[in-house]
Amino acid sequence: MLLGKVMGTLVSTQKDEKLRGLTFYVVERLDMQGRPTGVFVIAADAVGAGVGELVVYASGSSARYTAATEGKPADATIIGIVDSWDVEGEYTYQKSKQG
Repeated sequence: MLLGKVMGTLVSTQKDEKLRGLTFYVVERLDMQGRPTGVFVIAADAVGAGVGELVVYASGSSARYTAATEGKPADATIIGIVDSWDVEGEYTYQKSKQG
């Protein structure tokens, strides 16, 4: 599993039939301190993430083990929305409460 930030959306009106109904996002990989790495992937969304959110994503064959992507040609899938994480007891990230 990898950490990333949803940077934008990707729209594709012409795609393989198995990919219809999936939402795709442009995700930038983050290091463990939350810094951008400059590495981007296009990921299918399995959890209802949105632009600007920090996420956990799976890549490679693991990306096809969700209910949304099983048996589909996905190479990266968002599998979780990050609420917080800490490194050595120090919070690196904590999602702000909205509303």
